[in-house]
Amino acid sequence: MTHPDEGDDDGVDEVLALVASQRGAERRPAPAPDDPHHATAWPAARAVAARAGATVGATRPPLRTPLDQALGRVLAEPLHALTDLPSFDTSAMDGWAVAGPGPWEIRAQGAVLAGHAPAAALDDGTAVRIATGARVPPETTAVIRSEHARTDTSGHLHARREVVPGQDIRPRGQECRAGDRLLPAGTRVTPAVLGLAAAAGYDELPTPARPRVEVLVLGDELLTAGLPHDGLIRDALGPMLGPWLTALGAETLATRWIGDDEDALAAAVTGSPADLVITTGGTASGPVDHVHPVLAKAGATLLVDGVKVRPGHPMLLARLDADRHLVGLPGNPLAAVSGLLTLAEPLLRALAGTPLPPPYSAPMADEVQGHPYDTRLVPFVYRDDRIVPLRYHGPAMLRGIAAADGMAVVPPGGARPGDALEILDLPWPGSLGDPNQGFAAARQEGVSRETSQP
Repeated sequence: MTHPDEGDDDGVDEVLALVASQRGAERRPAPAPDDPHHATAWPAARAVAARAGATVGATRPPLRTPLDQALGRVLAEPLHALTDLPSFDTSAMDGWAVAGPGPWEIRAQGAVLAGHAPAAALDDGTAVRIATGARVPPETTAVIRSEHARTDTSGHLHARREVVPGQDIRPRGQECRAGDRLLPAGTRVTPAVLGLAAAAGYDELPTPARPRVEVLVLGDELLTAGLPHDGLIRDALGPMLGPWLTALGAETLATRWIGDDEDALAAAVTGSPADLVITTGGTASGPVDHVHPVLAKAGATLLVDGVKVRPGHPMLLARLDADRHLVGLPGNPLAAVSGLLTLAEPLLRALAGTPLPPPYSAPMADEVQGHPYDTRLVPFVYRDDRIVPLRYHGPAMLRGIAAADGMAVVPPGGARPGDALEILDLPWPGSLGDPNQGFAAARQEGVSRETSQP
């Protein structure tokens, strides 16, 4: 069973108790109370962030990235063949190139080798040794594998089995013709893609520019070293956010500690060269919550101002100008992770040309309590074909997410054992794939299905 959030600053303890009292009743969202902040539903907020990133990404010219630097990027444009593959008729095997019917007189010249000048045309009734990958001499009828041929004392070649015209010859253009589309835009560059691109004549690949991000950590109460003391706490977000954003494909320009200084925050936001500015804390309406006033003075446009999700509902997304955005994360660590998954990841993926993977789901092992009218994001581990929510999922807690395989999307009203919940992957190896390969397969197929451990 899961446990209620402990110390949740959004009052979730009370609402979870309310839901718990209704066990056995039909799970359905309760009517939402008046929402003076016009918070956006969680799925809609993600869609707004993705559209914002796609709008800017569509105007950014692609980079020409050398092959040895392109691994892990995506193609900004379709990949078209620059040449026929293969670009000439080649031998698929070590053996003999023969012309006409046999037996064949063995030509006196040496073997035809890969990478050497083209051999002279073969006359009918003649044969010549040929290596795999070598250019087939003109007028060649077939290639006979070495093990399928024998020679006699008179210098003639005999086939041990029927010879079919064209056998063991890779004809020019067998794989593709110049101009054929090999891969669509958006394809991730794997080692195999690098090999195909090289074979097709590429030295560079068109890839989107990596989004540039700057992180502004707010709060006078934060320490960057040592133990907490005298009302001061260690900053958990500064060390976490940069690597997390890098894992999403962004280039983190800097992580800066601003404190609770409105003027310093305004200067940092308006002067940042980043495509996306990330702030931590200060998104509510307290005496030192300066993000909204700074955005108003900067003439920014609020695209999302609060999201119906727990933890993390005070998050926001603003357009600073035509090319730059700001994501305001809540100051509590797990609430900030919720903001990353909800707003920052869709925007950055769209900027980088790597849209979110198709949604997929997995069955719950236990009942999980839900908010009456908001989505909940709960860290979980995968056990025995089911997902098991972790206990430490309060907005200020990182213990759960540090051990998690992913985040489960709990709909309003909660979920029963066996209910399939949408899964959010974490952007590093092993979050779901090792050793739980079934989840990876479900994600690739974009379907909801149960999986089994190897």
